Amino acid sequence: MERRTIGYYDYTVILTYCGMVTAVVGIFMSLHEYYWSAILCLMMAGVCDIFDGAIASTKDRNRSEKDFGIQIDSLSDLISFGVLPAVFVYMITGQNLAAGVVCAGYVLCALIRLAYFNVLEEERQRHSAERRKIYLGLPVTAAAAALPIAYLILHYGLITRSALFPVTLLLLGTAFLSPIEIRKPALLGKIAIGTIAFFEMVAMFLGMGWDVI
Repeated sequence: MERRTIGYYDYTVILTYCGMVTAVVGIFMSLHEYYWSAILCLMMAGVCDIFDGAIASTKDRNRSEKDFGIQIDSLSDLISFGVLPAVFVYMITGQNLAAGVVCAGYVLCALIRLAYFNVLEEERQRHSAERRKIYLGLPVTAAAAALPIAYLILHYGLITRSALFPVTLLLLGTAFLSPIEIRKPALLGKIAIGTIAFFEMVAMFLGMGWDVI
């Protein structure tokens, strides 16, 4: 049957698309130096990423749909948790050259980690119908938690140097490529992470006010 448009647009990928679009808005906010808004977009993209897999698992998908889901999720993650954090850090450090080098290296680490994940995931799904239980390397989504924490630390003066952000990216990038095994959170774990993110957003609103958006 002839398709009118390429790609898939059912409910299993809509949340992934929403997360990516939110991240692009965050990139625009970073470029215009609306850093709190950029952080908020990063956190929202993280929440979308946490639950998109659970939603996708509710539908009986064919091989092509599953492969598309793997690819589109990683491509979205590269923008949301690779490019957005890098642009944010580069801008908030005053477009510092050294920070720019770290940001470029960070995006490269995220790219390698996501591509390697795709290879492993496609191979795993060819031999097993079970859900993934272990991640190899820190998932790039961790940036959605680490950068907001760094931003709060800087805002409340616990650390006053913006070098905190490149250091955070450096640590994250190293963890992306480290062969450490991390257990994938179950649904209750994802709900707990989402709840923590919600209260983190509330704390940021209370500390900075609505007018910073």
